[in-house]
Amino acid sequence: GVLHEDLRLLLDTHLPAKRKKALLGVADAKLGAAILEELGCPCQSGGVVAEILRGIRLHFHTLVKGLTAQSASKAQLGLGHSYSRAKVKFNVNRVDNMIIQSISLLDQLDKDINTFSMRVREWYGYHFPELIKIVSENATYCRLAKFIGNRKELSEESLEGLEEIVMDSAKAQAILEASRSSMGMDISPIDLINIESFSSRVVSLSEYRRGLQEYLRSKMSQVAPSLSALIGEVVGARLISHAGSLTNLAKYPASTVQILGAEKALFR
Repeated sequence: GVLHEDLRLLLDTHLPAKRKKALLGVADAKLGAAILEELGCPCQSGGVVAEILRGIRLHFHTLVKGLTAQSASKAQLGLGHSYSRAKVKFNVNRVDNMIIQSISLLDQLDKDINTFSMRVREWYGYHFPELIKIVSENATYCRLAKFIGNRKELSEESLEGLEEIVMDSAKAQAILEASRSSMGMDISPIDLINIESFSSRVVSLSEYRRGLQEYLRSKMSQVAPSLSALIGEVVGARLISHAGSLTNLAKYPASTVQILGAEKALFR
C-alpha cells in the first residue's frame, strides 16, 4: 500500500501528460489509493483489471524481450524466497514467540519434575521411608536424598548441612533422629549411586525451572508490563500463549478473554 520510489519513477516516465483522463489498472486497492493521492492518476482495481493482470502474468516471458519462461520462473522463485525471508525477519510477534515457548516449557518442566520427584521418593523410600513425612517439598526431598545417601552414615556432623538444605533446625534434628530408628531396608552402594545420580538430575531441573521463571518474568516486564502488573507474569504469559500473540490478545473483546480464562488449563 506504499508508493515506492522506483514505482513512482516508472509511472512518471510512462503515464501520459493528461493524467486525469488516463485510467490505471492496479491489483492492490490500497496501492491504487496511494497513486491517486500522490500522482493524481485515477486507478481501478478488481473486475476486468484482475483478468488483464492474470493474462500479463501468464504471458510475461513473451511480453519482455530476452526473458524466457524458465528464467521467469526462477525469478519468481527468488522473489518468493526473499519475500518470505523478509516476513520472517520482520515478524512483529517474535518477542511473543519467546514468551509462548517459555510458558509451554515451564508447564512441561512442572509435570516432569513432579513425576521424577515421585520416582525419587518411591526409590529412596525403600531405604529411608520416614523422610517423606518430615519433608514434603519435592526439590528439598531430592536434595536431601542426594546429601544423606546411606542413612546409617548420618551423624551430628551432618546436622549443619541438613539445616542448610531444609532451612529449619527442628526438621534437621527430626531427620537425624528418624535415621537412627528407621525401619527402611539396607541398600547397596551401587543402588545409592544411581539414586544420587537421579536426584542430582531432578535438582538441576528444578534450578533450571527457577532460572526459566526469572527469564519469563523479565521478558514479560519488557513486552507486556501492564498485563504483568494486572494479573502477574505467569497468567499473563498463559493468556498470550492461548491467544497466539500479544497483538491478538489486545484485539480480543472482553467476552473472548473471559472464555480463555474459563479454560481449565489456564490456572493449572
